Amino acid sequence: MTFRNGLDSLLRPEDSVLVLIDHQPYQLTNLNSHDPQAVVNNTTALAKTAKVFGVPTILTSVIAGRGGLIFKHITDVFPGQDVIDRTFINTWEDKAVVDAVKATGRKQLIIAGLWTEICVAMPAIQAAGEGWDVTVITDASGGTSVEAHTVAIQRMIAAGINMMTWLALAAEWQRDWARVDTAGPLTQVMIDHVGGSGVAYMWEQQLLNTPVPTAG
Repeated sequence: MTFRNGLDSLLRPEDSVLVLIDHQPYQLTNLNSHDPQAVVNNTTALAKTAKVFGVPTILTSVIAGRGGLIFKHITDVFPGQDVIDRTFINTWEDKAVVDAVKATGRKQLIIAGLWTEICVAMPAIQAAGEGWDVTVITDASGGTSVEAHTVAIQRMIAAGINMMTWLALAAEWQRDWARVDTAGPLTQVMIDHVGGSGVAYMWEQQLLNTPVPTAG
């Protein structure tokens, strides 16, 4: 087994491409591994983070006429961008998606989608077998049950695929808070989507901007 370690194994925005798969109403109705609201929040945060770092993002749905359009929370992040609608269950068998990914020239392939055991596992496993450096964002994905999601992750790990959460990915792309071009916009994503940490940051700003009382 080849271990994933060393500095070169960390993800870099300039080498990354993100594919968001089937974040649609039909899939959401049978999402049982996570709180559906949390998955919508996490996926939106992931999309915004990719935009902050200039990471090309491919949006794809399956038979949207029946399953519904990609969540507006996501498409609003990329106004005017076309969504590739497929008939293939396995995204990596759809030439339009694969061509769009290849056109970016990047090899660190990041995937999130619904459902983990089907629409994430199949393309991740195929792409990894074709030599792509594949990472799955587990908390912007979800399965039809906790078991389905967990077994899918185990299966993908056995295939050499890297697992991360969206906030871990954001930190890995940022790497250094001295990178001010992205530090500010990323902080706003955290304020909007990280709950307690976002509230704590705003409280910190309040305290820093509150004059210290002086004795009368």
